[in-house]
Amino acid sequence: MTTKILVVDDDQEIRELLDEYLSKSGYQVATVADGEELKSHLEEFGYPQLVLLDVMLPGDDGFALCQFIRRESNVPIIMLTAVSDETDQIIGLEIGADDYIAKPFNPRQLIARIKAVLRRVQLNEEKVSDALPKQITFGDWRLDTLAHKIIHLETNEEHDLSGSDFALLMLFLTRPNEVLDRDTISFATRGREALPFERGIDVQLSRLRHRLGDSGKYPQYIKTMRGNGYILAVPVSVEH
Repeated sequence: MTTKILVVDDDQEIRELLDEYLSKSGYQVATVADGEELKSHLEEFGYPQLVLLDVMLPGDDGFALCQFIRRESNVPIIMLTAVSDETDQIIGLEIGADDYIAKPFNPRQLIARIKAVLRRVQLNEEKVSDALPKQITFGDWRLDTLAHKIIHLETNEEHDLSGSDFALLMLFLTRPNEVLDRDTISFATRGREALPFERGIDVQLSRLRHRLGDSGKYPQYIKTMRGNGYILAVPVSVEH
């Protein structure tokens, strides 16, 4: 089945360039110019397999649209950001984007990022269809692997997880008490090695810790092992 990609960018030249390049690479491509066109497209055609979402858009910007999408879907989102603006990249990851690429970008690099994110999604889906347990309890939380949400055992507080957040948590839950380095985490959540000085992993870990109420000075769930990586330090039990 052909992978469908939706491009959201107000620059017609970029839309046409991406349409041509992605189509030649074997993807089915649709393009829209702003949030209104995005919402109309989703209402008529449903969600694609991946969204390329520019940050700077008229009307609702890319951040607002990313939040809109996340309220309804875990479809992978790659943000297109200004080359020098690390803040855009961090905000995008904090609100649920799966990856980002800075403009101007090399089309081959973009294809590599798309393939990496889609590969990660496919691996996660294969795990779910194969032998993934229905529920995993860790500390004071329970993960519903089918609904991609965590539920607090005492308060019943719930948090939905984006695709990359789910992949990150599953990585820790399947390898508890094991120190995981940044490349291991990046492969699990983005399908690629971590880039030098990349802040995305720190942002994603911070977001997951916040979901778990574990973002204080001394986290009890996901602990930092200075110079080595991170470790899940609470008991884990599995329910099939």
